[in-house]
Amino acid sequence: MDDLPDNLLCQILSNLSTKEAALTSVLSKRWRYLFALVPDLDFDSFSSQHTDHTSFIDFVDRVLKLRGKDHVNKFSLKCGDGFEDEDVYPWISNVLRHGVSDLSLHVSSSLVYWLPSKVFASKTLVRLKIGPEDGPIVKLRNVCLPQLKTLSLDSVVFVEGEIGFAKLLSGCPVLEELSFCNLEWGYWGSCSVASKILKRLTLYCAHCDDNPKRVSFDTPNLVYFKYSDNLAQKYPKVNFDSLVEASIDIRMTNDQKSNVRYVLDDDEEREMVGNATELLMGLCSVKTLYLSYDTLETLNFCCEAMPVFNSLTHLTIENNPEVGWESLPELLKNCPNLETLVFQGLIHKATDKCGDVCLCKGLQKISSSLSHCPVKFLKILKFGEACGDDDEVEDMEMEMIKHFVEKMLNLEQLIIYYNTSIKDDLVEVLNQLQMLPEVASFKCKIQVISDSLSLLLMAPCLLYQ
Repeated sequence: MDDLPDNLLCQILSNLSTKEAALTSVLSKRWRYLFALVPDLDFDSFSSQHTDHTSFIDFVDRVLKLRGKDHVNKFSLKCGDGFEDEDVYPWISNVLRHGVSDLSLHVSSSLVYWLPSKVFASKTLVRLKIGPEDGPIVKLRNVCLPQLKTLSLDSVVFVEGEIGFAKLLSGCPVLEELSFCNLEWGYWGSCSVASKILKRLTLYCAHCDDNPKRVSFDTPNLVYFKYSDNLAQKYPKVNFDSLVEASIDIRMTNDQKSNVRYVLDDDEEREMVGNATELLMGLCSVKTLYLSYDTLETLNFCCEAMPVFNSLTHLTIENNPEVGWESLPELLKNCPNLETLVFQGLIHKATDKCGDVCLCKGLQKISSSLSHCPVKFLKILKFGEACGDDDEVEDMEMEMIKHFVEKMLNLEQLIIYYNTSIKDDLVEVLNQLQMLPEVASFKCKIQVISDSLSLLLMAPCLLYQ
């Protein structure tokens, strides 16, 4: 290997962490400083071989000094309490001066209370990641990130609130991917994401007792959207013309849930305690959609009219024993081209408004709207996980699956994911479904899969009997 040129050896060392690469310095004189010339630097005080902060600081200082003016491609720094700003600032400034394109800072607010403004005025950064929980406070002066394509912020606090966020977006003219986690509405109140370039957006807002006042999205070229938040009071603009995939987790506040309970106790007619209709209307062209159980509950009480999802082909529903299926019948009815339906668990709150999608209130004797459902592929995840040792709950899940198979005319494949270590459990589930006296689709094939057993059982085609 000593016959290889330095640039090739550095390329090999770049596959290691800086800590691991430094261990090669003992091989020979040639290798003594070679690790410091690697263009990708990764410093992690949490997993460092250094026993104290001083030795870690000396190590980082030494590596950066050995590099001199060499270009830095990637710089990743992880360090927590016990370090001072005057230790960290020079490192960040050093790599920014030397043209770093990928910068990842995993630093707490106790370490860097004010993040250096130079971070947001780099002409070379292509990827910027700042976090983690209890991340640094940012006071933006001028934002100039002309090459930045990926931005990930976790628990970062903007002193100027939504004004600072708007300034940040306007200073990133080619930004394609934005991830903003643990946003606290106590600091903001409103939020507007406006970008003609943005393609992927993750907006995760911390749990709190307030509804944001206004949340707007003007992102006509967005293809992926992941959103977790309390339901906003208003969605003045929702522009998702190119959206392909969305994951939605919108929830009611405790006050809204209290109002729901009050309405249910005193009035049989359901009243809206919020309005998610504007947001849903903006999502109606999506092809793949994931809805959390909180979203399902929000739709039950905060949706005046269910939009038609003409483009939706893949729908995933997360379930919770405390949340009912009141909105599900109308949702399925308004998905005329749905091909794949996934349930993450089947156990939900039994109500008299689930329609004929399930058997909560003994509706098996009436005709089912499921017969008009276009779904071809049905997946049941987490089968048996909600029941533990409760056989009655597992029997309830099985009855619901039988109901689907007996009513869904277009069903071609049913896959049940059963995380059990007992092979006989899988066989029993398969046998029960094979013995159904009536099935809606002669095309339907059934698979029962267990990752624990690395096993897949498949039933032959079910025929009318």
